[in-house]
Amino acid sequence: MIKNPGLLKKFEDGFIRDEGRLPFEQAIKLFTDMWIEGLSLGVLPPEEPLEGIDVDIKIAKVLNSCLKSSFPE
Repeated sequence: MIKNPGLLKKFEDGFIRDEGRLPFEQAIKLFTDMWIEGLSLGVLPPEEPLEGIDVDIKIAKVLNSCLKSSFPE
């Protein structure tokens, strides 16, 4: 769990500014390595993959409705 999202955002912005965006192949390798780490820690795959999906759907609906009403066509 991210305890300080502002610090993470600052790190990400600095990393992208200094290093540039990751090439696709490197991003896939990073994702794969993190997935393997999650498996070894026993936190992946989730026991109930759809747990909380209803909340995610409600949030997505609200955000999408805000976007549609904020930008008149």
